[in-house]
Formats: sequence, C-alpha cells, structure tokens
Amino acid sequence: MAQLSRSDESFLGSWWWSVDRWTISAIGILICVGFIMMQAASPAVAQRLGLSWDAFILRQVGFLLAAGLVTVGVSMLSPADIRRLAMLGGIMALILTAATMVVGHEIKGARRWVSLPGMSVQPSEFLKPCFAVTAAYLIAQWQQERRYGGMIAAGCIFAVIAMLLMKQPDVGMVVVITAVFIIQLFVGGLHLAFMGALVGLAGGGAVLAYKWSDHVRGRIEKFFHHTGDNYQVNTAMEAFGNGGLFGRGPGEGRVKDVLPDAHADFVFAVTGEEFGLMLCLVIVALFAFIVLRGLLRLLREQDPFIVIASAGLVGGFGLQACVNMASTMGAIPTKGMTLPLISYGGSSAIAVALGMGMLLGLTRHRPREQAP
Repeated sequence: MAQLSRSDESFLGSWWWSVDRWTISAIGILICVGFIMMQAASPAVAQRLGLSWDAFILRQVGFLLAAGLVTVGVSMLSPADIRRLAMLGGIMALILTAATMVVGHEIKGARRWVSLPGMSVQPSEFLKPCFAVTAAYLIAQWQQERRYGGMIAAGCIFAVIAMLLMKQPDVGMVVVITAVFIIQLFVGGLHLAFMGALVGLAGGGAVLAYKWSDHVRGRIEKFFHHTGDNYQVNTAMEAFGNGGLFGRGPGEGRVKDVLPDAHADFVFAVTGEEFGLMLCLVIVALFAFIVLRGLLRLLREQDPFIVIASAGLVGGFGLQACVNMASTMGAIPTKGMTLPLISYGGSSAIAVALGMGMLLGLTRHRPREQAP
C-alpha cells in the first residue's frame, strides 16, 4: 500500500488515497489488541468449559480476519451502495431478530441468538449500523423536502426495533440505538422543542421499563442497593486494583481463572490486571481517536445523508465502548455488551467492522462531481 503513488488512478490506488488511513490504522491496532487479549483471557475459560485451550483463540482469529476484510471491503463502496447495503442488511437483521422470539436459544435469561450452519448469530448487533444509515437517509429526505414522511418512517422503524429488543430482553442495545437515533435527529435539525419531548419520552420509557420488566428492575436494584449477584463486577474491580499502573504481566492475572465472561463482556478487567492502567488508557485513547476523527471529518462534508449517517455510526461505536468499560468498572449496571473488536464474539466483531467500513466509505474524499 505504501508504494502506491498519488497519481495511481487504479481502483485500489484511488481508494487508498481517498480513505482515512489514520482511522484504518487505529482500527487495525484495536484488532491486534483484541487478538492479544484473546490469548490472555480465553484459555482459562475454554478449559473450564472442557474445550481445548485454543478453542476461542482460533475462532476469534477467524472473526477478526473477517472483520478486517469487511472493514476494507465496505469502505470501498460508494455512499449509494452503502445505503442499499444498509437497507438490505437491516431488513435481514430485523427478520432474524424477530425470529429469535420463536427459534432463538436462551442464554442467561435472554433470547438474542439464532443458530445458523456452523455458528450462532446475534442479529441485533447488525441492526445498529444498518439502522443508523437507513435512518440517516430518511431524516436527510425530511431535511431536504420538509415533508414528515421520512421522519415518521424512521420513527416507526425505531419503534419496531425497540419493541423487539425489549422482548429479548436487550436493554443495553435499546439504550444505544435510542441514543444514536436522538443524536441523528439533533444533527438532522429537529427543533429543540421536539428534541426535549423525545428525551422526555425516552426517560418515561426507562421508568416504564423499570416498572414492568423484572429483568430491568433486578439489574437496577442490584446496582444501587449492592444486593444480589455482583460477583463479576466486584471481581473485575479487584482485578483493576491488582493490576495497578503497569499490570502484573502477561499471563500473570488471576481474574480470567474465576470470571465466566473474562473473554467477552469483562475482557477489559483482564486487560487492567495483566497490562495495567497504561494499556487501558491506550485502548480508551484509540476509541476516542476514532470517534473524534470521524466527527472532525464531517466538518468539511456538505451532504446531509453522509453527515447524519456518519454521526450515527461513530456515535454508536463510541457509546458501545463506553457502556462496556463503564459497566466493567461498576459505574453503571451490567449490560452484556461487548467491547468493540476486543471482546470475543463473531457477531459483534463483524457488525462493528460493518459499521466502521460504512463510516470509512462515507467519509472518503471525493470530487464534487462524484458526490451522491
């Protein structure tokens, strides 16, 4: 890639000099960190489950390689093709998410997965990037024509998605998608009075969820009253304390031997114990860099669809990372949400890669005559 000349007018050359290479580099570093953390966290979990020590490592290598290819491949698409991909992918993900109510298998009290040949898939993961792009298109249509059809359609799609996710239940995903949708409406120019009403509705929905959902009420009461099973969070906090500034060293951590989700939702705790505060700060900086870099690139963008879609994609990426790290450190109730590109999981890795590929594809430098 480094040998490609700026005068190279081939498809590959045009892509390389128009895409944000800094963001691609940051994503690549996160993928490498994810591989390292799988080697650190997953062998102990695999052995507890009676699997070979490298079972999760081998799977995650495949997932991360696929994630890298998806990121690069999708980033080569035009904005129009990304919009079509998001709509088609969103329809498929919505159908599969609805199917979890009937044929999904239950894990830890939630029906979020469907079995496909050779693997289990969490289709709701793919709703995040696909809905962000689809909603952006509908909001942009409303912004340009000032007809409420697009806005109403986006709201209806959001309501269907939220209803399905609450049925699973997957409150963390509902929170992230709701926040992303509100961000997109704000960027799209919705009046502040309507924004206030939406925030109020979201708050009212949270109150109703607490009142009517035993799952939500149990999580919140355990968090505020420190009752029930807080074993994973308490153990994770001890791991951060044991790690200190520079960590106990690779392979020297103990939290992975006792935490059931050390390779998945609580991989950040393994990072803190074995590599210390310094690597944790590097990871936080990488996520912050990708988010800020994505937002800064929108300052020069004129197309409303690209601005709204990119804001939603980068916002969802950053929110997911914040939710995982905050819940691991006990700052918010646990959500069962992965740390993007670092936690174990094929659905999460591919879905995050899809969103990042869409972001890179939408924010590529293009001559004005090639703009969508």
